[in-house]
Amino acid sequence: MKTRELTIETGHPAALVDLTPSCERFLAEVGARDGLLTVFVPHATAGVVVVELGAGSDDDLLRALDDLLPRDDRWRHRHGSPGHGADHVLPLLASPSLTVPIVGGRMTLGTWQSIALLDPNRDNASRTVRLSYLAG
Repeated sequence: MKTRELTIETGHPAALVDLTPSCERFLAEVGARDGLLTVFVPHATAGVVVVELGAGSDDDLLRALDDLLPRDDRWRHRHGSPGHGADHVLPLLASPSLTVPIVGGRMTLGTWQSIALLDPNRDNASRTVRLSYLAG
């Protein structure tokens, strides 16, 4: 298995960061053929998703997340910025990891699919992402 660790600066507003180019570069650099790519974020308040990016989809996703997990005082987990407890519920909606089949060195994503880091946590502007390729 080959692994790489990335540091992604997301900033302080909620963010959806496209990881697809980084995943493609990693696969090319390790000489991937057929196998599995795992993308993992070792954080309790961030996740990875396969989603369409652009054309307003990013804003729609972040707005839907705010609707589902509002930043108010309902949360028992209260340290950090107001509503930070909502960030700790994120794993119900966005897993900290995902796996994508690799065929002929390429991710088998659909036409409009991208891999993205979903980071709603306004208190942590720097995230770690681990990429692992397992040859088949």
